[in-house]
Amino acid sequence: MRFVHIADMHFDVPFTSLNKRQDLCEKRRLEQRNVFRKVIEYIKEENIPYLFISGDLYEHEYVKKSTIDYINNLFKEIPNTKIFISPGNHDPYVKDSFYDIYNFSENVYVFRNSRIERFEDENLNIYGMAFTNYYLEESPINSLMSIPFSNKPSILIAHIDLNGSKDKDGFSYNSVLESKINSLKFDYCAIGHIHKRYISNDSRICYPGSTIALGFDEQGEHGMIVGEVTSLGISTNFIRLDEREFKEVSIDISNYISKEQLIEEINNMYLDTKNFYKLVIVGKRNFEIDERELLRLINNENIFKISNKTELNINIEELENKNNLKGYFAKELRLYYENGLCSKEEYEKALEIGLNAM
Repeated sequence: MRFVHIADMHFDVPFTSLNKRQDLCEKRRLEQRNVFRKVIEYIKEENIPYLFISGDLYEHEYVKKSTIDYINNLFKEIPNTKIFISPGNHDPYVKDSFYDIYNFSENVYVFRNSRIERFEDENLNIYGMAFTNYYLEESPINSLMSIPFSNKPSILIAHIDLNGSKDKDGFSYNSVLESKINSLKFDYCAIGHIHKRYISNDSRICYPGSTIALGFDEQGEHGMIVGEVTSLGISTNFIRLDEREFKEVSIDISNYISKEQLIEEINNMYLDTKNFYKLVIVGKRNFEIDERELLRLINNENIFKISNKTELNINIEELENKNNLKGYFAKELRLYYENGLCSKEEYEKALEIGLNAM
């Protein structure tokens, strides 16, 4: 039994990491559509009988009906493929959501309960669930003691925070220990939520990663998992679909003496025009750096984000021992910082600006 497994498409996401160029945000959303069409074309060409979508197919807050129409029209092109969707925390099955009100193609089955449902056909036993809110405190998987024995393969489709914990606001997103899922003996677990690809050693638990990269925290190749379950076990293969990548490059400015020199160097960097780049500036800086100003002044259009990880090229202790205006200034500023009146970042910034002014 062959299948395609995708997750975390996030149709109509704003692509805020690319807001330096609004036209590119729109182009990236068109590329989302193109990548999804590649999935459908592969299924048609290879006669794949099952498509598993493990949540966050679209962004509930932003998705347009025209986008849902586009998705569903592609579903109609593969009528012999059974499509199973497990709504996630970004596309939950809530009242008046498209999952609730839209009439999807007859070959589409959307799980609609936050408890485990079982769907059985002639080839498989498929277990799945849905987020019915934007978070899920207690996973229904944790309460499963076992699954019924069957001569047919058993598949789990779910949006899961594997080995996860509560976020900074105290919310959980269907957190389940990997050991718990292993104990249930599913033949394959088609899961989503984490945008980085992960396949367990026995290939039975799989995050395909986001189908198309959404930002600089999603580096590397993105695409889909193609798998097959046989009497001998499970085999999986990753197929790249996204032609672009989000990448990081760094530049050491320890020997640079001015902002203008840095800008010239950035403008002369060769970067692959098909990719998006985050520039990380490192080393000891000899001048003030304003990331937003740099991003505005450079003409290298492949760079969309700048991160300043440099350190002041100043021996502060030596400076404070000098009996001059700079020394007095440095000592007074340190007292201000040590008394808790500013953060370390604010202290270093004020020191840098003051010394430059002098």
